[in-house]
Amino acid sequence: MAARRAGPVTYALLVVVLLASVFPLYYSFLIASKDNSALGDAVPSLVPGGNLLANLGRVFDTVDFWLAMQNSLVVAGTVAVGNVVLGTLAGFAFAHLRFRGSHSLFLVVVGTSLVPTQLGVVPLYLLMSDLDWYGTLQAVIVPALIGAFSVFWMRQACEEAVPRELVEAARVDGCSVLGTFRHVALPAVRPQAAVMGMFTFMTAWNDFFWPLIVLDPNDSPTVQVALSTLASGYYTDYSLMLSGASLAVLPVVGIFLLLARHVVGGIMQGAVKG
Repeated sequence: MAARRAGPVTYALLVVVLLASVFPLYYSFLIASKDNSALGDAVPSLVPGGNLLANLGRVFDTVDFWLAMQNSLVVAGTVAVGNVVLGTLAGFAFAHLRFRGSHSLFLVVVGTSLVPTQLGVVPLYLLMSDLDWYGTLQAVIVPALIGAFSVFWMRQACEEAVPRELVEAARVDGCSVLGTFRHVALPAVRPQAAVMGMFTFMTAWNDFFWPLIVLDPNDSPTVQVALSTLASGYYTDYSLMLSGASLAVLPVVGIFLLLARHVVGGIMQGAVKG
């Protein structure tokens, strides 16, 4: 059956969705390029102003934003890599390795995602204090290195993308478990791993609650904690705050552009196979 071509209505809807998605980012950039009085205009202008560089300079004068960006990159990058590696290993084990209690253990892992994060804050904080990790980045990185959603996502990916017959054939040929994982499973689930990497990077980058508790906002802030400092006080300077937010979104956009090719390639490959 020949594929149907998209009509003008479809393209019009896609343009509307694109504009609705991009407009909040563009409006943040508009406010960041003006002074705070622009918010009081009866008819807001959609033309950028000339105060962007001055507002960015005020961001770095108010908080140590370079340090916050560096800390967030270290945290989010390490958490993303940890979830991809450990989640793929665990997903492959649950999907293709037979061991006693695997189903029950998988249910326990998935069940941990039902526990509210707030319930674990106090014992986790006490644990970080006992380890003398308060105020250090490992207090943010280690608890987030692997999550139940990562294990569930990669288990489903291994079950769908890696045929059990291919795994058994590799084992019959004498390939070890890690060798089978490296040469058979890992290339097949690379698109799903890229999506998982994007999800976990964005989640760790946008995390505010736990870094605010366990890190010192003055010595080792993350981006979200630094943005909260810009928004604090009796008077909220939105041009200053949105200037910092415009800077904070750039690494997330960069990660998306870096991994989008692998994700789209995996989708196209699946469409050809289908």
